[in-house]
Amino acid sequence: MLELFNIKKRLGDFLLEIPSYCLEEGEYFVFAGPSGAGKSQLLELIAGLSFPDEGKIIFDGIDITSLPTQKRKIGMVFQDMALFPHLTVKQNISFPMRAKKKEPIYVKNEIMKLAHAMSIEKLLDHYPHQLSGGEARRVALARTLASQPRLLLLDEPLSEVDTSLKVALRRLLRTINQQGVTIIHVSHDYEDALTLASKMAIINDGKIIQVGQPSEIFLKPASPFVAQFAGIRNFFHCKFRSLHNSSLSLAVINDEKQIFITGTISSTHGSIIIPARDIVLSEQKLESSARNNFPGIVKEIIPTREGLEVIVDCSFPLAAIVSTASVIQLKLEVGSKVWVSFKASSVQFLEG
Repeated sequence: MLELFNIKKRLGDFLLEIPSYCLEEGEYFVFAGPSGAGKSQLLELIAGLSFPDEGKIIFDGIDITSLPTQKRKIGMVFQDMALFPHLTVKQNISFPMRAKKKEPIYVKNEIMKLAHAMSIEKLLDHYPHQLSGGEARRVALARTLASQPRLLLLDEPLSEVDTSLKVALRRLLRTINQQGVTIIHVSHDYEDALTLASKMAIINDGKIIQVGQPSEIFLKPASPFVAQFAGIRNFFHCKFRSLHNSSLSLAVINDEKQIFITGTISSTHGSIIIPARDIVLSEQKLESSARNNFPGIVKEIIPTREGLEVIVDCSFPLAAIVSTASVIQLKLEVGSKVWVSFKASSVQFLEG
């Protein structure tokens, strides 16, 4: 559907550099990265609001690299919504249809259909300044969908909205995608990708760092930057030492704590991730195959959607995800003494 071929765009000292990539029809693709990474600039290139210095953009088999915005069959919802302040909600939604000289009865029916889908029927006679942030976002979505785009571009559509509204908007965006609209969504929030994307890319400093399914990237980040951006628990910078006549290596945290890791690691510096679900908590040191065992003190117990996150101070902080039943059985509370155990094979090594 959409193909990017070696896109380059320089903006002052900043260089956006996107290698070849093909977006399939029906995908919900999220470009995630920190502010200033180049996400919005990429959307503007796809929308035709700016043009690349090098490379090509192919859409439905047609080279649209230099094609004007209005001829691209691509809709974009801007971060600031960009609603026309002098027009009512009804007039904002009807604008792209009237620009295409659609019949009045068609325009009326589409307005009602979109207003119902967005739950804004009671707002049709309001002006933008009378809308809440969430209402304005739904109106902006309705206006963009009124142009019947083949591809929908979303620039930070869930930023600066409260949790309950974010849940509702995510549900709405999933519905739009399931109805056949292909979506490219840029965000600085990794959770947007986890809850919405069929595929995603991590972008930083104008470059794609990793592409894949959100769960795949979360479980196997390609670099320390990706791990930190994704908010992965138990991420540590380490020094490494190999062990003679052994299939294990040692990762040393803060020049003090030694962690066994499977495999021979030639690097002297790097990072590790210890999956929180692979950590076992116990009242006493376990007699098991787990090579890594540390005493610690419970510092926090935090409810999450995955279970209870127990933060243990082992002279370095470790987060374990455990069930409510386990917390009750172990009688865990802040200040409890526990043992932390995990296998060497659970520890993931990252270069850099």
